[in-house]
Amino acid sequence: MDIKDESTGLRFARALAAKDQDALRRCLAEEIDFQALTPGRHWQATSAAEVVEEIVLGSWFEDGTRIQALRSASDEPVVRRRRLVYELLVANADGEFHVEQQAYYQCGEDGRITWMRMLCAGYQR
Repeated sequence: MDIKDESTGLRFARALAAKDQDALRRCLAEEIDFQALTPGRHWQATSAAEVVEEIVLGSWFEDGTRIQALRSASDEPVVRRRRLVYELLVANADGEFHVEQQAYYQCGEDGRITWMRMLCAGYQR
């Protein structure tokens, strides 16, 4: 897929797989309504910095976690929003895991995500 035609959601998934903080932040509006559920926790943030630095790369995929591959990713329209689903292969001191996340999101006029709800299946073997 040509990068100029790639959805914001797919750019988000690829940036996450690369653990590219700057690229992740470029996908998100500075002010965002973000909520997520992971096994055992509800997460909320109102800024791109919080989402990227404190949650996504600061907690879920911290320094000791290597994202080895983006195994799959899809992004489809759902009326005014979009649905993003991706699967990562990750490794840490406890071994290798599959992580699937699904998100619904909406972009502002500049193409950056302003609203996102995410659900994570957790680290699974």
